[in-house]
Amino acid sequence: VQARRLAQENQVPVMPATEPLPGDSAAVRAMADAIGYPLMLKASWGGGGRGMRVIEDGSELDAMVEVGRREAQTAFGNDEVYLEKLVRRARHIEVQVLGDQQGNLVHLYERDCTVQRRNQKVVERAPAFFLTDQQRESVCASALRLCKGAGYYNAGTVEFLQDADSGNFFFIEVNPRIQVEHTVTEEITGIDIVKAQIRIAQGCSIGSESSGVPAQDEIVMRGHAMQCRITTEDPENNFIPDYGEVDTYRSPSGFGIRLDAGTAYTGARVTRHYDSLLVKVTGRGNTPEEVVQRMLRALREFRVRGVNTNMPFLIGLLSNDDFCRANYTTRFIDDTPDLMTFPRRRDRVTRLLRFIGDVTINGNPEVAGRRIPQSPREPRVPPLAKLPVLPGSRERLDELGAEGFAHWMLQQPQVLVTDTTFRDAHQSLLATRVRSYDLIAVADAYARMLPQLLSVECWGGATFDVAMRFLNECPWQRLEALREGMPNILTQMLLRASNAVGYTNYPDNVVRYFVDQAATAGVDIFRVFDSLNWIENMRVAIDAAGETGKLVEGAICFTGNLSDPQCSKYNLDYYLDLARQLEAAGSHILGLKDMGGLCRPQAARELLSALKDEVSIPIHFHTHDTSGIAAASVLAAVEAGVDAVDCAMDAMSGLTSQPNLGSIVEALRHGPRDTGLDADHVRELSRYWEAVREHYAAFEGEERSGASEVYVHGMPGGQYTNLREQARSLGLADRWPEVADTYAEVNDLFGDIIKVTPTSKVVGDMALMMVTNGLTRADIENPEHPVTFPESVVSLFRGDIGQPYGGFPETLQKKILGDEPPLTERPGQVLPPADLDALRDEAEHEIEGKLSDQELASYLMYPKVFSDYAKVRRQYGDMTMVPTRVFFYGMASGEEISIELAPGNTQIIRFLGFSEHHDDGLRTVFFEVNGQPRQIRVMDRTHEVSRPVQPKVDASDPAQVGAPMPGLVVQINVGSGDSVQAGDVLLIVEAMKMQTSVRAERDCTIDAISVTAGQQVDVKDLLLTVK
Repeated sequence: VQARRLAQENQVPVMPATEPLPGDSAAVRAMADAIGYPLMLKASWGGGGRGMRVIEDGSELDAMVEVGRREAQTAFGNDEVYLEKLVRRARHIEVQVLGDQQGNLVHLYERDCTVQRRNQKVVERAPAFFLTDQQRESVCASALRLCKGAGYYNAGTVEFLQDADSGNFFFIEVNPRIQVEHTVTEEITGIDIVKAQIRIAQGCSIGSESSGVPAQDEIVMRGHAMQCRITTEDPENNFIPDYGEVDTYRSPSGFGIRLDAGTAYTGARVTRHYDSLLVKVTGRGNTPEEVVQRMLRALREFRVRGVNTNMPFLIGLLSNDDFCRANYTTRFIDDTPDLMTFPRRRDRVTRLLRFIGDVTINGNPEVAGRRIPQSPREPRVPPLAKLPVLPGSRERLDELGAEGFAHWMLQQPQVLVTDTTFRDAHQSLLATRVRSYDLIAVADAYARMLPQLLSVECWGGATFDVAMRFLNECPWQRLEALREGMPNILTQMLLRASNAVGYTNYPDNVVRYFVDQAATAGVDIFRVFDSLNWIENMRVAIDAAGETGKLVEGAICFTGNLSDPQCSKYNLDYYLDLARQLEAAGSHILGLKDMGGLCRPQAARELLSALKDEVSIPIHFHTHDTSGIAAASVLAAVEAGVDAVDCAMDAMSGLTSQPNLGSIVEALRHGPRDTGLDADHVRELSRYWEAVREHYAAFEGEERSGASEVYVHGMPGGQYTNLREQARSLGLADRWPEVADTYAEVNDLFGDIIKVTPTSKVVGDMALMMVTNGLTRADIENPEHPVTFPESVVSLFRGDIGQPYGGFPETLQKKILGDEPPLTERPGQVLPPADLDALRDEAEHEIEGKLSDQELASYLMYPKVFSDYAKVRRQYGDMTMVPTRVFFYGMASGEEISIELAPGNTQIIRFLGFSEHHDDGLRTVFFEVNGQPRQIRVMDRTHEVSRPVQPKVDASDPAQVGAPMPGLVVQINVGSGDSVQAGDVLLIVEAMKMQTSVRAERDCTIDAISVTAGQQVDVKDLLLTVK
């Protein structure tokens, strides 16, 4: 206030303002009315935005003055404030001055500090290149007149507002100190202001060499400079100050870049009690444009992890065209909402370190209690230096189209081969747990070594949900990577008709949407089947796949025994009729899917011979080696004229998987139906899979040989190992023969149905329930004996999955459903179309982010699984690049791995060790990344924390009010039972000298208060509940 009087005495224009405000609110209101709104409230004893508030009208006056006084008192120890007329479109210009004790006074030209937020400077530039020479001379002269009138010496800054419309300047204040932004002035004048301040204080005079400050006529500007303040304010959370430990700090350097920092380093602790500034970066250049580009380069080179920073905001600001042209006022940030739109920071290495640290400390729950691989070998992809990528089946499909490709298959003398190693083999042997890391690594080798393959079955079935549920992977990302890695070989998926890749029927439009996304992502062959062989349930999927221009393989699921006269339900005529219907439905290929390995050699010969005579499309035979003799069935099928067969790479074959690919190749070698595959290449690739399999020992089943019992129970190969694992988890491992016998009994109870996902799961659920509860067949069939049936059984008999051949046993169906009528039509016909837009909105709200079309398809299949996966992905990033052993078991001290984030971007990570527990249960985990130290903090979940933990707010509960930022609860304005109106201030939280009011979002009553005044809180801590 005194400075304003002095300015007026020295003919320096000032803004209309009040004297210091009295305590009487009526007097304050009168003073405000005298000047006129809008007003700016300011603290008399300091700046930096503390105590400053814009007051639009009288309704805001009292509240703003109260908050401003409190902030001023906290920041400066004095709550004196005053009101000043607000200039709507203003620029903030300040002049750097230096005066000595001999009466000499010079200016070092001006700085442009217009770009501000909350009245705090964000970016400073020198000079203000939008000023004319006359304006520059005028404002600098005003600064000198004022300081001479005050007898000022040492460094200081005279601050002005310039009306952007009229160009007039108004004095606002003097900062009698060296300011944060002094660096830009030093860069354009070459004068060390800090050194000059000290020399002048020692008595040196301006103009002398000892002061370091030349006379005014010798001070010239050279070039342009800009300063950005890197703070721990989170721009995505209303710039609330963040605090914590800096896990990573890497700064830029190079020509024209200057850094001023004190506490910015890896391991630094940022507290909530002090300023959020980490480091100042100053750039210098010949032109304003050069400075902007140099500063952008520097900001992009920064790496600060562990705390949020304002760098995404600064990068967006400097990329804005209006900013670059200085087409702005002090409200530029407020009036440019696009500046608040930020690209999601990838932060890939930190998130991966967090995951690796967590697995190393706590283990991966997926392998808890399972056997640990003993010294597994590192898988080595065969060397490929001289092998080109030859044209294969995919080029042929592109050339001929789907129908032409099917005709080409019929003309081939050799039997065509599909390799199931990428999907069904590991689904059957290793609980579907093989990761994309190991699948993608060998894809290029397949393209070069086995271009003669018909296809690689690599997607769909159980792999879709397991990828998200247990491996935290995106199934679409896997498909696209495999498509890219094997550009010359057809990719094949398993599609459960109207179940898509789920375990229930979906609306027709959901199935079509999913199929369209799959085709776009890279699927070439859709093997479509229905778990009950109900053709009506397959038509939507067949039509949708056909419309994509891809190959449609309509598949018949095989069961029974064609050679046994007593097995009359599923006879030869049954299969021939299905084949005719599938061909008429638009299938390009007929699949015979023997998922239980029940098709004996003689049956294969008889059935496939008849099918070849019955249909005019190629036939593809799929079986499992559960019995141990499936290879004989494959060879019998080949003799019968089958066009294609499924096999698995040697190291991933046998047992519940497919027959041995290498052995089939050798068995047919040099014969009329030679596969054309290079047997040596098959063996080389098999060695890769052999080493890969060692890493998944935890998921190996107990089977050591083929089992003839499969002819009794008929379990699909993919279910056999899973059901044994379920039995083990229920304590029934020693009763497996009883479980298997009950499985066969349940199948008979259900009317001898086709057993493949999801119907096989229903039979398994019922068998486990009966064994666990000691129920017999008689108990189930007895209408008077109460039984609580599994929900999956109720769903099956209700018709939710479809209609079985011959129908369900009516008496049992009545007992299961009671008075509920079963469906008699296709479930997709009665399900209303899904509102995809509404479901997208629902999913985006749940995961707090945007969904791609592929992610929407994932959500449509498995809403909860996808949501859980998305949260893990947000926390840890893309984990597919982590080596499998590290993914499951973590790292050993001193171990080093390499992770390729992108082509040409490989990170070398060495694990050094971890600390003892901290009080909060966290451990510090130490790494080196590319030779630079990194550390993260990981919660040790095996350690009990005795310290009380403040509950977190549940974002889905509107009755809960959480802390908007970490800080100190300085004031609570309400009590339990109080009624409040929307907008009322409930309490005030302060951090780093900034106060934030927590307001009521609606009219409500205070239910309970969870904090006390003076309590420290973290962001999202529960503050209170309302009702």
